Amino acid sequence: MAIPDRLRLEFPLKLLALTILLAGCGATGKAPPSSSAGAADKRALITVPANGAAKLTVTTPAFTDGSDIPFENTQYKGNTFPGLSWSAGPAGTMSYVIILQDVDARPRGSTEPYLHWTMGNIPASVTTLDAGMTTLPAGSLYGPNYRGANQPYAGPRTPPGPKHHYHFQVFALDSVLSAEAFASYEALVGAMKGHVVASGEVVGLGQVMPAS
Repeated sequence: MAIPDRLRLEFPLKLLALTILLAGCGATGKAPPSSSAGAADKRALITVPANGAAKLTVTTPAFTDGSDIPFENTQYKGNTFPGLSWSAGPAGTMSYVIILQDVDARPRGSTEPYLHWTMGNIPASVTTLDAGMTTLPAGSLYGPNYRGANQPYAGPRTPPGPKHHYHFQVFALDSVLSAEAFASYEALVGAMKGHVVASGEVVGLGQVMPAS
C-alpha cells in the first residue's frame, strides 16, 4: 500500500518535535527545574543554626529593618560603617561574631551568599559598634570577605536590577575563637558550630545609586 506524500512529510516533523520535547524534559518527562528553584538559603544564620537559642535584637542607626541602606554606607559613596547595636547575649556568652552577607548575589562558581564583612571575638561586654568605626574593640578580629582574609567593612555595591538584601547577622558564642578560625569563611562557620547561644539580624536593602 503506497503512503501518501502528505503523511510521509508530516510523520518525520511530528517525530522531530516529540524528540525535542522529551530532550528538554529529561528521561522522566518532567520539565527541569529552573536554576533558582528551591535554592537553599545558605547565609550563616541558617548554616550555623542556633537551635533553641535566644534571640538577639539587632539595630543600626543608619536604617530600619527592611529599608534602604544609605548610599553613604555603600561603596557607591563613603563606604562608612553604619553602626550596629544588639541586645546582650544570655548567661555564658563569651564573644560575638558578626557576618554581613548579600543573599541575592553569588560569587562565580560558589553557592554561598556574597560575603561583605566578618568580625569576631568581640568581647561579651560590647554590644555596640559606633557608626564610622575604624578601631576595633580590644581583642576583636576582622575575618574574611570577598576580597580575602582580615578585611574591614565593605559595604554594598548592588548591581543594576532589583534591590539586594543585606543581612547584618550577630551571633553570641559560648567561646572565644582561635585566630585560625578567621582565615576563611568555611573555617569561621565551622568553628562557630555548636557554640551559638543566641543570634539575630537586621536586614537592609541595597540599590543602585542614581546618576548625578
